[in-house]
Amino acid sequence: MPGTRSAGLLTLGGIAIAALLAVIGHVEVNENLSPWSLTVSDFAVSDRGGVIDAAMVVLALATAVLLAGLRRTAPPGRTAGTGGRLTEVLLGSWVAGLLLAAVVPTNDPGTPMTTAAYVHRYASVVAFLTLPVAGWLLARRGDLAPAGRWLRGLVLVSVALAAAMVWSAYPGDRLLIGLIERALILTEVALIAVVAATVARPRPTDDRAGHSSSWSMSWRAASVIDPDRLG
Repeated sequence: MPGTRSAGLLTLGGIAIAALLAVIGHVEVNENLSPWSLTVSDFAVSDRGGVIDAAMVVLALATAVLLAGLRRTAPPGRTAGTGGRLTEVLLGSWVAGLLLAAVVPTNDPGTPMTTAAYVHRYASVVAFLTLPVAGWLLARRGDLAPAGRWLRGLVLVSVALAAAMVWSAYPGDRLLIGLIERALILTEVALIAVVAATVARPRPTDDRAGHSSSWSMSWRAASVIDPDRLG
């Protein structure tokens, strides 16, 4: 389906733009900020409304486009089923979590947590936790079977990194929390990219249908030119 392929390609484009913005946001921040010990949110709050926040919004919108494409390609009965609805809710939660985290800032590093900072934190937690579950469910879809092994592998890595981040945030005294979080973000964005790339691939069935249609049209044209072919 051309529309569905377009959704995959648009998602990949959005991911590329978000990645570029995130890199720019890390390069242009205060030199005293360390990506090893500070989270992406700590970088974003130092440039409120800047490119890192914009990157989060772009990534959320790209995922929303992918969600619409996945809904169109859902196998018969899958969208209406419990698994289909749950996948959509989980992907929608990832989108909502990213948007909320982009709009509501965290606190400046070293300052007491505010209400806004708690909203930001738990919006991020929801986003980080729901996407791996959605990825595991997507790996079970027949139309995404070629990427199933990759999706399951990325989900397992995401879960391990999420556990490491929880350890760092509490008993680990934030040891390398920035590095762990960035690895987690890269893994989860890679998961979205794999789904988008699979959706964007040309479908062999569509190609065969196109060949069949072209052959049929050619045969009709030849028959009109040479009536003997109808005998």
